[in-house]
Amino acid sequence: MRELSEQEVVRREKLKYLEEKGINPFGQRFEVKDYSTQLKEKYQNETKEQLIEMNIPATVAGRIMTKRGKGKVGFMHIQDKYGQIQIYVRQDILGEDNYDVFKKADIGDIVGIEGTVFRTDTGELSIKASRYTHLSKALRPLPEKFHGLTDTEERYRRRYVDLIMNEEARKVAFARPRIIRSIQSYLDQLGYTEVETPVLGTILGGAAARPFITHHNTLDIDMYLRIATELSLKRLIVGGMDAVYEIGRLFRNEGMDKNHNPEFTTIEVYKAFSDLEGMMDLTEGLIANAAMTLNGSYELDFRGNHFSLKPPYARRHMVDLIKEKTGIDFFQDMSFEDAKKLALEHGIEVEDHFGYGHIVNAFFEKYVEETIQQPTFVYGHPIEISPLARKSKDPRFTERFELFIGGSEYANAFTELNDPIDQEQRFLRQLEEKEKGNEEANEMDTDYVEALEYGMPPTGGMGLGIDRLVMLLTGSESIREVILFPTMKLKD
Repeated sequence: MRELSEQEVVRREKLKYLEEKGINPFGQRFEVKDYSTQLKEKYQNETKEQLIEMNIPATVAGRIMTKRGKGKVGFMHIQDKYGQIQIYVRQDILGEDNYDVFKKADIGDIVGIEGTVFRTDTGELSIKASRYTHLSKALRPLPEKFHGLTDTEERYRRRYVDLIMNEEARKVAFARPRIIRSIQSYLDQLGYTEVETPVLGTILGGAAARPFITHHNTLDIDMYLRIATELSLKRLIVGGMDAVYEIGRLFRNEGMDKNHNPEFTTIEVYKAFSDLEGMMDLTEGLIANAAMTLNGSYELDFRGNHFSLKPPYARRHMVDLIKEKTGIDFFQDMSFEDAKKLALEHGIEVEDHFGYGHIVNAFFEKYVEETIQQPTFVYGHPIEISPLARKSKDPRFTERFELFIGGSEYANAFTELNDPIDQEQRFLRQLEEKEKGNEEANEMDTDYVEALEYGMPPTGGMGLGIDRLVMLLTGSESIREVILFPTMKLKD
């Protein structure tokens, strides 16, 4: 058993004191009727005299964050989910026994307060306690107030302490569900239906990514944790559901950095009788609505740059952007060998599975991607890297876009490939790439091809990273700030 610190020993002695007084150190139900921020907003304009005359009752609960007292009078700040509010306590109101419980309380203890709203001589809206209820004893001291958890890794490992001490962490934690609700509301009003599809599957598809593999004991088969929801959702379009979306977790067995976590959240949206431009309109509307819902503005600053999320966003072909940066025009007739020569001259490694389109994409990633700052739909991706998107008039390219903001990708969308013959051929080419060493290539999904043979209407589809959108709208530098429990390396 670990050795207790001096403070922890003292707190355990106070726990015994509570038990001797007949008070359960870990409390009971308490009916919370009011919250700190709501009280402050509601009565922010009332004077000290007006509040006395109004005699407003308040019942709050929270964690003690500051505490001071002298003689028979004391003050403390308690913190609920919205913020902090000051509590004023007096022995002549609480009684000697209850006041003694207050005096022996520690920073971090959780208490319930009933009283009346008033304003102190310094003007701070507070609650004068008429009843004090101990609710839960904190046996560990909180980190020192002004420094909190200074080790970033520890903040993520002990998110519960981070949420107590870090107001910004709490803001992000509450902002994320608001953003998700805004997306759901936006799509619901457009007639989309929210659905759920399987997390476990036997075929790798819907994206180019390395999977997590698990084993189903009863069936005695290996299964993948999904890397995308795409193929299941498009089966629903075949089934006639017309407009569907899913907000769900995906799992990719890849690297971790400020933009990537192996377990992350996306939304995928599919709309029958739509196309690439329809998905552009939907995407910019959805993002703009989320920005306005959370921040009341389309304007924001992120990573040292100012962005406007007000539609419409720029729409640029990938090949045009590459030409602007390098002078190379990939629209021209060009053999694979010619493209390969250009790649080697520009320091681009050509892997064994590369085709013409892989080289075009490599040029984009090296010379263009990080230079895109304002919201821009980049469309016209090569067919080799877009096995689920419909071909453009130039069959080397597809009706696909990615949305870039500040040099990072936020969304990916297609005019969906609904030709089962073409789709089967694309899957076969993916299998060839896998044999040549591309671990991210899709597998053959025979059932999906069969579904397309029943007929899928012309369809637009879009996937958007929820975590990155939350980062952008809350100004969070790392994806670990917006995931409550990010994946972490094991401690030694």
